[in-house]
Amino acid sequence: MIRTSQRSKLALGILAAAMAVPAVSQAALVEDSKASLELRNMYLNRDFRSNTAVVNPSYGETWGQGFIAKFESGFTEGAVGVGVDAIGMLGVKLDSGKSRTAGNMLPVGADGVPDDEYSELGLTAKARLSKSVLRVGTLQPVLPVVQYNNTRLLPGSYTGGMLTSQEIDGLTLNVGRLTEYNLRDSSNNEEFASNIDNFDFAGGSYVFNPQLTASYYYGDYDNAYKQHFGGLVHKLPLGEGMSLTSDLRYFGSKDQGDQALGIIDNDMYQGMFTLGVGAHKFGAGYQKLKGDGAFPIVQGSDPYSINLVTYWIFTLQETDAWQVRYDYDFASVGIPGLALMARYVNADDIETAASNNGKQWERDTDLVYTLQDGTLKGLRFHLRNTTFRASDVAGATGRDVDENRVIVSYTLPLL
Repeated sequence: MIRTSQRSKLALGILAAAMAVPAVSQAALVEDSKASLELRNMYLNRDFRSNTAVVNPSYGETWGQGFIAKFESGFTEGAVGVGVDAIGMLGVKLDSGKSRTAGNMLPVGADGVPDDEYSELGLTAKARLSKSVLRVGTLQPVLPVVQYNNTRLLPGSYTGGMLTSQEIDGLTLNVGRLTEYNLRDSSNNEEFASNIDNFDFAGGSYVFNPQLTASYYYGDYDNAYKQHFGGLVHKLPLGEGMSLTSDLRYFGSKDQGDQALGIIDNDMYQGMFTLGVGAHKFGAGYQKLKGDGAFPIVQGSDPYSINLVTYWIFTLQETDAWQVRYDYDFASVGIPGLALMARYVNADDIETAASNNGKQWERDTDLVYTLQDGTLKGLRFHLRNTTFRASDVAGATGRDVDENRVIVSYTLPLL
């Protein structure tokens, strides 16, 4: 079903107010508008191969078709411009069934049967003053302390308000509050928890020059934890066709209030270094998570981590991990649009109920081809293969997995 909530009523109210102003002021609202329809077809199969955990089912697969329609209006003219954005989504089951669904792609009922379809509508009211924009309603933030998930048939989202300011050249500031979340396989907005009312955040990034960007963010997850983030990204040119990119990240997290996510008092240090040589990229990364508790994230969010890979996120207590990665662009050999990525992550010293020396590793291979011209220019074919293994790790995070994904996507501009 399509869900309409208070955020929808607010957005519609602002849109109605915009339509009440003279036509000359509405011109920018319409002329600067953008609309698109993304078609996303996804197949996923997952084979749980662990001999140490009882998994039911041991194998699952899901195939679905997603439709994601987006509309972004311009702003009315004047000192304060207003507008409305909208996102409408529909997910359709093509194949799956009771006891064989996988990958959190479709809503699953209490009887274990995945829904035939699910849909939702999100509306966002916005107002612009100078170089600052306030958005209220459906949000899809991509920030170090909270970022929405967009790795399945339909993306997740949040409800709240966010102010983005770029009044100073090179400086982008974001401040806001989130009050509800919507998972990637759900039509409903949910409260975070009975004792968690909201998530507040503030911070920004500053571009010192084209080679160096620094960021700081603060997050406050009501009755759960507070978190600080600091990051530096530097790109060093090394000559013709060569560069070295350094991505350094630090998180400090501490529980608060009711300790809704348990005891948390940890620091996570990460670094990713990527050497670009023509069509090749060679990456190496390291992570150290030290202290009490797993690395905390907001419900429905993905961690801002160099080890946010295809299947696992490597954020259990005391996880130390290293990563190697290789990318290749086949345009250099006359096949533009074809790209390869291979990645391996290895983690140890993990503390769970099973052991204080748990181990996990994941190997990913991606092959992507995007049509470069013709009527269907932009049509994208994406093959993903993943192997995940674990030992001395308790619960679901200790299951061995083999997984394949096939994703075909195309975005059709409408405006």
